[in-house]
Amino acid sequence: MPKLDIHHFICRQDNYGVLLHDKDSGLTASIDAPEAQAIERELAAKGWKLSHILTTHHHVDHVEGNLALKRKWNAKIIGPKAEASQIPGIDQQVGDGESYEFAGREVKVIATPGHTKGHIVLYMPQEQLLFAGDTLFALGCGRVIEGTLPEMWASLDKLRKLPPETVFHCGHEYTESNARFALTIEPANQALVARAEKIKAQRAKGEMTLPGTIGEELATNVFLRPESKEVRKVLGMPLAGKADVFAEIRKRKDGFR
Repeated sequence: MPKLDIHHFICRQDNYGVLLHDKDSGLTASIDAPEAQAIERELAAKGWKLSHILTTHHHVDHVEGNLALKRKWNAKIIGPKAEASQIPGIDQQVGDGESYEFAGREVKVIATPGHTKGHIVLYMPQEQLLFAGDTLFALGCGRVIEGTLPEMWASLDKLRKLPPETVFHCGHEYTESNARFALTIEPANQALVARAEKIKAQRAKGEMTLPGTIGEELATNVFLRPESKEVRKVLGMPLAGKADVFAEIRKRKDGFR
């Protein structure tokens, strides 16, 4: 089975739009629906017809386009069971440990509460793809808005266990700011230093910094690295538990400008 075509683009201000397309069936899915007009533009440019909207969480910048796109395309909207009442137009509700099929590929549902209570991420093992919504960002993670810091750490810890070659997409282009923050927490991490330089050059040219891989995040994303001796030294937390180290990093990022 050939790999899915993946097209990603910036919409709204800093949201990522992602379209998945299967040549054989003609099926096309949008990962979330941040902005109907932008998604319509990209569909037209590719000559694709929307069949599905695969939703990660209920925030307006991820579902605002749902109803307009559903009206035009009769797209099937699949989203988190725990947030079903907040997902406009939802047709199918899914929860942790469940899976569904898109274009003959398995889509595994992983609950990742923290950013929102019912947030899910979507893992496609055959495609080695993860759609992380606002749980995991390149060099970052989502703000803990509805859940708790321990919940968010448990969610990220699940994603740390995915195969390192897994390619991941996320909801926002926050990478340059995340890199600047990460260097305040683990400044001697040479892989991080090199990645931050690359990101700065990419953004200077207006390029997108996604997608990335889980392996790259494990090596450079401080939110996934609470075992790091340097991280613990910088934080003054040599003996703390991993969840506590993560919580301190997240609190510092909340106040970072």
